Amino acid sequence: MKGQESSVSTPGASGRRKRSTSADRSTQNAEKGERRRQVDPTTCERDYTEDEIAFMQAMDQYKRLNRRPFPTWSEVLEVIHALGYRKVAEPTPLPGVSSGRVPPKG
Repeated sequence: MKGQESSVSTPGASGRRKRSTSADRSTQNAEKGERRRQVDPTTCERDYTEDEIAFMQAMDQYKRLNRRPFPTWSEVLEVIHALGYRKVAEPTPLPGVSSGRVPPKG
């Protein structure tokens, strides 16, 4: 049946409005000249800082150029160094960790 088009109609579908997809909305926003926001999918509404966007773009570029969809932590550290980040201060407690100690395994 190559070349034939088939259409399936569902009851009541003719009176419904077409739902806007995210692709439709992004096209509409681009046409309006609005800048697309960088949104964190885990929090859905968080805007990224310029540093975070630069890091994400550098990681994306590294992954595409090296065909590495899941880089190792060593590779992530290489990208961070390539962005110019260096360790110049004493370590501070990790975010979300109250005492700065790592909990024991097991």
